Amino acid sequence: MQPFTAYLPDESATLALGAALARAVVPGLVIYLHGDLGAGKTALTRALIQAAGHKGTVKSPTYTLSEPYRVQVDGQALNIIHYDLYRMSSPEEFLDAGFREDFDGQNICIVEWPEKGEPVLPSPDVRVLLNVSGAGRAVELQALSPQGLLCLDRLSFAPPP
Repeated sequence: MQPFTAYLPDESATLALGAALARAVVPGLVIYLHGDLGAGKTALTRALIQAAGHKGTVKSPTYTLSEPYRVQVDGQALNIIHYDLYRMSSPEEFLDAGFREDFDGQNICIVEWPEKGEPVLPSPDVRVLLNVSGAGRAVELQALSPQGLLCLDRLSFAPPP
């Protein structure tokens, strides 16, 4: 399957993509988010979590490294766990914190700055690449597993006008 690509002209388009992803994710999915600071990784994740039904604030896990959220996906209650590994000094911190156990085939795990957790971080099903492009963002989603293919096959997104 070809990667999904789009241009997100503004924050509302990023939020709309997050909502579309919330409708496409499947239990157990592992999503890696790549992009420079300010590329929209947290905004995309926040929109996905809120569209999946989380009421309340979606905090950036910059200092806590992870934040879990209980949501409904296809009528099934599960956790979306948002990781931000930017401040991690070594992959061993990921193991020492017990985060690997969260990647259990049920939780949806979304990881910002996954390169900080290599090589101990479980492999992704979907890789999201966000890049600043003019006033907006260029986004590419790559499916890297059968679950990732299912997610991108279910994705229905058209940027807002």
